[in-house]
Amino acid sequence: MPIDTPLVTFTSEDLATIDAGTGLAYPWKAERARRNPKTGLLFEGSAHQPVVSIAGMAAVQDADFQANLHRYLAEEILAPYLNPKLVDYETVTRHAIWYFTRILICVKPVFVRWWRTPADTDGPPEEWRAPIDTVYPPSDRAPPGEVSRAPWRAAAPWRNLAQTALARGAPGHLTLLDAQGFPLPIRAREIQAQAEGFRLVMPGWLPWSGGKATLSFEGVETFVGEARIEGTEALLRVERAMPVLPMMADLTEVLHPRPATRAALMARLDYETRRRGQPLPTMPAQPPEPTAGARLRAETAEAYRGLSTADG
Repeated sequence: MPIDTPLVTFTSEDLATIDAGTGLAYPWKAERARRNPKTGLLFEGSAHQPVVSIAGMAAVQDADFQANLHRYLAEEILAPYLNPKLVDYETVTRHAIWYFTRILICVKPVFVRWWRTPADTDGPPEEWRAPIDTVYPPSDRAPPGEVSRAPWRAAAPWRNLAQTALARGAPGHLTLLDAQGFPLPIRAREIQAQAEGFRLVMPGWLPWSGGKATLSFEGVETFVGEARIEGTEALLRVERAMPVLPMMADLTEVLHPRPATRAALMARLDYETRRRGQPLPTMPAQPPEPTAGARLRAETAEAYRGLSTADG
């Protein structure tokens, strides 16, 4: 079953992989990637920016949480929600160990498809494919024992969640497996709730023809089931909704979780670090120097914000 989740991404220093971190306190994304490294990524922006779809092989890194923490901080320390000029590092960021204890997932592309704008996704994309002899790095060895069970409560009835997602106008992404087994998400143009699921109007070009599917609304409301493709329409018969992660439902809980949420996160951190034989990492006393990639992303984002303001 392909599962779609928003991620904060960055690249390796040599640009060989596109990397992301997932919290050790919610490790299932990494566990799925370790079991089956076939991964799909989708990058998109405004109506005038490219859409980029990437199929790649994931390598999970969880052998050194202290190194992962420093890497993630250095990559994201200039992001608005962490930038010490905007968020107090000593009293806020430095204490959010439940967030910064990270498993890294490094994706090396197998093939890349892209369009100049979202409107162009009605036609075939440009393509790049990795050489046949490309070597894909393996994941770290899986730790012993069972993965900790999620403490989040069961999801609300899926029809209730569907009404909530559609009422707030959230974008929805449909994900299915392509013919090679890569889960590739595509943004829907229109979404309507129906008695058994959803009717979606999709772009004219699709990398798949039907099967097990996920419909995700910004990673908050997520529905799984079976999709049937009919031209530019997709009909998703919903089997169930997934539980809503508290930090996705309320982003203020990422760095300021409620006591019950924090206790659940810390309990999972304790279990997951112990089964790997590692101590809980420590936050540095001072914010780390940002990486070159972090600086470039911050400069690009600032330039784009200025351009958007100038354009009205």
